[in-house]
Amino acid sequence: MDSPDGLDPRTEIREFLVSRRAKLSPEQAGVTLYGGRRRVPGLRREEVAMLAGVSTDYYVRLEKGHVASASDDVLNAIAGALQLDDAESVHLFNLARAVKPTRTVGPRGPRWRPPQPRESLQWMLDAITGAPALICNERADLVSANSLGRAFMAPLLESAAESGTTPNWARFTFLDQRSRDYYPNWDGAASVTVNQLRMAAGRDPKNRELSNLVGELATRSDEFRTRWAQHDVRLHHTGIKQFRHPVVGLMEMTYNSIELPADPGHILTVYTPEPGSPSADALQMLASWAATQPSEVNG
Repeated sequence: MDSPDGLDPRTEIREFLVSRRAKLSPEQAGVTLYGGRRRVPGLRREEVAMLAGVSTDYYVRLEKGHVASASDDVLNAIAGALQLDDAESVHLFNLARAVKPTRTVGPRGPRWRPPQPRESLQWMLDAITGAPALICNERADLVSANSLGRAFMAPLLESAAESGTTPNWARFTFLDQRSRDYYPNWDGAASVTVNQLRMAAGRDPKNRELSNLVGELATRSDEFRTRWAQHDVRLHHTGIKQFRHPVVGLMEMTYNSIELPADPGHILTVYTPEPGSPSADALQMLASWAATQPSEVNG
């Protein structure tokens, strides 16, 4: 997982398709059973091929990662046969795109580094005064935040400062015990974190820093390694999360995340409570607390 060349897209495709096939029962797929003991969970390769309208030999090649010549129609047929959801379909296409040969012009590009936001993005964050607002990259590094966002994420920032690392949600979730208090539903937060990293890996499997992070977490956390092996993915743009802040207690926050097209790899997330709710009162208390903190807490 921590190869200097990143994750192997062919291996990722093989393991992803096998995992999706294993999760889909013949009954769910509408496949007629004719007796005989089934040696594999879920669908057989020939059953997926039949549902997708391709030969078994061709599907076997696809499942081995040989998708360079697969058309979008074929990939859509495979996605339909396996009943992939939107996130899983996007992930399959991303992995297939990574395998397809591309024409290289000139020397290899520079080594990837976490993108730094334009100065005007920080101005935008600072203009948001009534809600925690932050920008992360696809590797789950915290890139920037407004004052209330830094107060909101105090446990993450404390953890990163103590370890001397870049604030990173995945590392905090799986390697710092404080995350168990910060997330009342830790199991759900942990799964979402892994699923988002899986989506990022599908978009850019040659990303060395992302591969190194995955390798670090898989080595140090059994819970991460188990979830990573499940190959689950998820689009994560809006929803409701609960947080237990060490200063103001439980807060239930709606989040909305948007990608910033002018700044590839940047994702803006704003957290807002329901107006008039106890969580809104807690956020006001947090803002008052943040105003009393030393400059290193407020950025």
